[in-house]
Amino acid sequence: MKQATKALHCGYVKDKEITMSVPIYMSTAYDFGTTDFAASSFNLEQGTDNVYTRVGNPTSAIFERRFAEVEGGSGALAVASGMGAIFTSILNVAESGDNIVVSTQLYGGTVTLFSQTLRRLGIEARFCDLEDLQNTESLIDDKTKALFFETISNPSICVPNFDALITLANKYGIITIVDNTVATPILCQPLLLGADIVVHSASKYIGGQGNAIGGLIVERKNLSEKIKDNVRYPEFNTPEVSYRGIVFADSVVSPILFTFRARMVVVRDTGTAISPMNSWILMQGLETLALRIKQHSLNGLAVAQWLESQDTIKKVNYPLLENDKNYTNGKKYLTKGASGLVSFEVADFETAKKILDKVELFSIVANIGDSKSIINHSASTTHQQLSPDELEKAGVSAGLIRLSVGIEDIEDLIADLDSAINS
Repeated sequence: MKQATKALHCGYVKDKEITMSVPIYMSTAYDFGTTDFAASSFNLEQGTDNVYTRVGNPTSAIFERRFAEVEGGSGALAVASGMGAIFTSILNVAESGDNIVVSTQLYGGTVTLFSQTLRRLGIEARFCDLEDLQNTESLIDDKTKALFFETISNPSICVPNFDALITLANKYGIITIVDNTVATPILCQPLLLGADIVVHSASKYIGGQGNAIGGLIVERKNLSEKIKDNVRYPEFNTPEVSYRGIVFADSVVSPILFTFRARMVVVRDTGTAISPMNSWILMQGLETLALRIKQHSLNGLAVAQWLESQDTIKKVNYPLLENDKNYTNGKKYLTKGASGLVSFEVADFETAKKILDKVELFSIVANIGDSKSIINHSASTTHQQLSPDELEKAGVSAGLIRLSVGIEDIEDLIADLDSAINS
């Protein structure tokens, strides 16, 4: 099946009520039937289904199976938010004394998580320009547990060289984690390019309406072969005390090794569970993702081209513009479009502020991926907590404006921007 079909059908076997819509199982707990079955469930002998909703729920399980198919992975784990997905994926491989090598071109909340919260946990984030492969490689040592970057960075709109970065990580047996929120699996499937883990904020394009928070972690097929007996990842290869000495790498869950351990250890202990209601809401968005992201991409390119033609605009960031520095990677890895995320620079903050305050169709919102168009000033909102040096490295200037171009009529969107920029 193709992706659009998978998004509508995979993962759901109709229950006895034969409902077309996936049921919402609003239950925290489940009847085990016998004491033996209950004990075996808590000893991981029954898989993850119907143990306790903090680690698994029937509605969320359908969402996970369906999304894993769309992303081209072997297994998925739905959690409370996109930041929860990133945090869970890092805690699944790293502990105090370890480090991760990460791109400077990241969403502001991710930068803060890596530079502040993980630091307090004893995990070092080594930020670097991933275009400088020599410097990136120099940061790797025997305590490096992951290489982290975004498919399309937010808000600088950079596209990495997947081939070079994945080759570098594999050279050292390091897991690659890619935030694929902006591209979505419809425009790019990093797992099929060789990346190991993909994370998403499902609250963005997947949901599409800005009405539910959720995150996803997806692992590539055969990832267990990279993890098993890899000295970098003892948590998978040594006895787990909390489960009577089970060794995850030797268990029957090898096709979903990464997400299984993340579920049964990290989410179990941190409680980053997704609500069954939110899983259901986000699943409705997933069903139309293939249609919406195409229109987002068409409108995004049209807006970027229009902005590029305006004399008052200093620079436009969109990877499918021929003059963009990311054009080569954009054409190579984003063959179906580059989403609706566009950013552009004006003279200064005051000019940016006037534009944001003048638009009528675009809403000033700290989010992306809604069907409705959104405008935002990153330096004063989503990246406000970054230092001047961090802002510069992240490609966030005082005059940078980020657009999340929706699926409205393109003539209306351009007219709104024209009025705000040129009047």
